[in-house]
Amino acid sequence: MATSGLSYISKGEKNIPIEDPTGKWSDLYLLPEWEEKYYDVYTVKKHGKWVMLKALKKEYADKPEYQAMLEKEFDIRYNLCHPNIVMVNDLEVVPGVGKAIITDDAYGYSLRRLIDEKRLTPKIIHRLQTQLLDAMEYIQENHVQHRPITPDSILFTEYNENLKLANVGYDQTDSLSEQDTRADIESYGKVINEVLDHLPTSLPKLRKIAGKCVNPNHPYRTVSDLQLAMERRSSAQIYIFLCVFIVIMGVILAWLTTKG
Repeated sequence: MATSGLSYISKGEKNIPIEDPTGKWSDLYLLPEWEEKYYDVYTVKKHGKWVMLKALKKEYADKPEYQAMLEKEFDIRYNLCHPNIVMVNDLEVVPGVGKAIITDDAYGYSLRRLIDEKRLTPKIIHRLQTQLLDAMEYIQENHVQHRPITPDSILFTEYNENLKLANVGYDQTDSLSEQDTRADIESYGKVINEVLDHLPTSLPKLRKIAGKCVNPNHPYRTVSDLQLAMERRSSAQIYIFLCVFIVIMGVILAWLTTKG
């Protein structure tokens, strides 16, 4: 097993011999779990540091229209800068791979794997309610169209469980349509519902919000609307907690007064 972060969250990784007399590239691994329709995904050491590669599959690599598609995705993703999105660093020709988008190596685990291995934690639930929505809002503010967000494209770093969204940039427009923004919110609801299906406890208020998201007539026009709903839910929980706390303290004070 390689020591790459991405290799920890991959299944069936394959070591590929790489010849680079410059010594710049080494330890190349194909990550089948992360492949896309037109792309293969790799992890490799660049100057001794692990990075991730996204390159066209061999059958598409020499076709100009797919080369243009790769370069367009690089142009869009390179200009995105957000702490909860996997960062794109460069577009380079890598020995044995060809032209590839170079990104940070997300050292951690996919939400899919955490669901499958029953390793969901309260912190991960909180990250989905906050960091994922922050990343989605940033994407929408930059008018980026992308494939639906799924548990497979959501990563959590190993040590502090920070969320990283992978493969977000596919096309950029002057403005997003209402259909684009509503589709984003629907995919978010599907992710939350799947997570809730695998929790040992129920979270009815979060389930209610997720249910609204997947409803074609949901009330959330933007991610900001959804964030506001989440904040109201959190505020209500705090209010209830404070009320219970005040009641308990009142009972204790009454008991102490009577005892005195």
